[in-house]
Amino acid sequence: MTSKIVIVGAGPYGLSIAAHLRAKGVGFRIFGKPMDNWQTKMPAGMLLKADGFASNLSDSNDSYSLETFCAERGLAYSAEEEPVPRETFIAYGHAFQQRFVPEVETRLVTAIRRSGREFAVQLGDGEIIAADKVIVGIGISDFPYLPPNLAGLPDEFVTHCSRHEDMTAFRDQDVAVIGGGSSAIDVAALLHEGGAKVKLVARRPKLLFHGPPQPNRPLVARLRAPQTGIGPGWRSTFYTRAPQLFYYLPAETRMRIVKSWLGPAGGWSMRERVVGKVPCLEGYEPQGVAISSGQVHLSLSGLDGSQQVISADHVIAATGYRIDFRMVEFIDEALRAEMKLVSGMPVLSPHFETSVAGLYVVGPAAALSFGPLLRFAFGARFTARRLARHLAATAVRRPVVQSPALATR
Repeated sequence: MTSKIVIVGAGPYGLSIAAHLRAKGVGFRIFGKPMDNWQTKMPAGMLLKADGFASNLSDSNDSYSLETFCAERGLAYSAEEEPVPRETFIAYGHAFQQRFVPEVETRLVTAIRRSGREFAVQLGDGEIIAADKVIVGIGISDFPYLPPNLAGLPDEFVTHCSRHEDMTAFRDQDVAVIGGGSSAIDVAALLHEGGAKVKLVARRPKLLFHGPPQPNRPLVARLRAPQTGIGPGWRSTFYTRAPQLFYYLPAETRMRIVKSWLGPAGGWSMRERVVGKVPCLEGYEPQGVAISSGQVHLSLSGLDGSQQVISADHVIAATGYRIDFRMVEFIDEALRAEMKLVSGMPVLSPHFETSVAGLYVVGPAAALSFGPLLRFAFGARFTARRLARHLAATAVRRPVVQSPALATR
């Protein structure tokens, strides 16, 4: 069966792109479980770091924001003053999908390869679809990173935080959490509140937290540091308002910014849930790991040269994510070899096309080309609008059929 455009992934980016294509009458098929990464690779009870106003998916008329969804469902909503619960964001994503992208197919793509002038997209049930263009919209949580000294150890003892949705499964266990960023702080707090005995091991000498919201800042303060969907400041203003200009910065400048801007830090609301409640070994990192007597024994080295050993029933590595398209196994090896990459991230055209003609990449993996905006759901609007316009210029049109949800709004 032939489909001109195939979208792989039904998270905020995939759903937003599909909604825009649908509004333009452009034919597509979209595969993936809606909001799956948020449901399966992020812990229950987590709070989004992004403000409410910056947590919208994008339809063509900007008609269905998180605020609108919360008003419909009678849920609490705050543009800036209170963080968004993960569960609320997931429910909003599902409601958006049902309203704007009813044709999502929950089957998973298992292989993409070249077949003549087209792509052959294989699904988990064996069906193969021919496509002219493929949009890959996988998320950051598809690229978990384990340091070499933790990688390869049995899952019984060491796992990445993306493997755990329910932290109450560790009740009454001794758990060591490795990391000093948002994920580590969130996981440590949720483990503690779920009844586990937690130690947080952070390489940085002091945990960092974002400052609390200041929605009623004086005019002078707002002029000095305008609020944006990725935080305050004029640099953030540039990154959110001009990603197409960011694209033309020198490659080494773009790489430096993407790696350093908005570094690891906990959300402001997590400070009181961690500080003084979860023991934290700041300024330490694991140098060696041994497993004996049913426990993991971590040899830690301090920035001051000190050494100590701690033991735990389980180690959760909240050690971040590293995008590397050389490791995306569902893309055929020959196609991956054809893709131009820098530090594992694809080099993209101004319209998100990789060096493989017809193969597009969106989401966090596009941050090297378009900047820090693409690391957040807030970047879905820019991406969907720009890519949908580009694809609509050459795609075969189809009549737009309203879904029942749209018709009854």
